[in-house]
Amino acid sequence: MLRRQWLGRDWVQVFRESYAAISRFIMNALDRISDNEIKQLVDTLVNAYNDGKKVLVIGAGRSGLVGRAFAMRLMHLGFNVYVLGETIVPALHPGDVVIAISGSGRTKLVVTAAEVAKSVGATVVSLTTFPESPLGKLSDLIVQIPGRTKVSSEDDYNVRQLIGIYEPLAPLGTLFEITTMVILDSVVSELMMRLGKTEEDLKKRHANIEI
Repeated sequence: MLRRQWLGRDWVQVFRESYAAISRFIMNALDRISDNEIKQLVDTLVNAYNDGKKVLVIGAGRSGLVGRAFAMRLMHLGFNVYVLGETIVPALHPGDVVIAISGSGRTKLVVTAAEVAKSVGATVVSLTTFPESPLGKLSDLIVQIPGRTKVSSEDDYNVRQLIGIYEPLAPLGTLFEITTMVILDSVVSELMMRLGKTEEDLKKRHANIEI
């Protein structure tokens, strides 16, 4: 069955098409992202930095991994930053900032943690595809990020390509996760400029006991 399916095809055809589709999505997403929302996110983080407030990053699964990568860069910039789930996460206080990442805005771990953060007076910033989701509704600031919104019902690969359905080339939450990663890395660059940080400054805070 597998050999018949691939007969006469380039073995890396799907890889190349997926790479191109994901790249196109990321570039097109730039026109759908609100500059004002990004500005508010950067302003919130700069204020937290200047006021010595804590930043807590929350995410589950692959979104959590994206959040960890962002938290690492915030640490390099000198932020007092933590990731939910680590044993060293301290108590939150009013004015602290929570960055909550969930494409659906319904991930229970993320929503529940954001609710608790909100109850103690922390500022909740959500990165989600759905502003009207439970996470979006309780957030002080929403950064809406384009992502996959539905699963194709068409199983045949060739038919999907002919009718222009490209979602299966990037399964599950891939488009949201990769776009979020690019957005947050770009936010880091903006923060470097706003805070007057250089790459050398970041290197000084990079781990020096790695093997």
